[in-house]
Amino acid sequence: MAQNIGNPLISMPASAKKGEVIEVHCLIMHPMTTGLHKNEQGKLVGGSTPAHFVKTVDVTFNDKPVMNADWGIAVSTNPFLAFTMRAEQSGTLKIVWKDNKGGIWSVESKLTVA
Repeated sequence: MAQNIGNPLISMPASAKKGEVIEVHCLIMHPMTTGLHKNEQGKLVGGSTPAHFVKTVDVTFNDKPVMNADWGIAVSTNPFLAFTMRAEQSGTLKIVWKDNKGGIWSVESKLTVA
């Protein structure tokens, strides 16, 4: 499954009017496993897959914080995040995902404000 991890995607307008509220959508391919796999009898499976999940999501615009999220095992596979932000200046939006096994992935998108 390791080959299916990462590949972050971002969708947002390339341009906006000053003061306009824009919507940002982002997705990352990640298994988000809990490590709590059970058998047919409802008992934890010995040697089951260890927990592997995104712990933090950090969003910046022109290197200034926009939002931070702390996630855990309750977030679904291939997590999707959507949020809005006000377009005040042109710049670069960056989203960084970090998981509990040291994986780090990022994606950037430019916004031009007129």
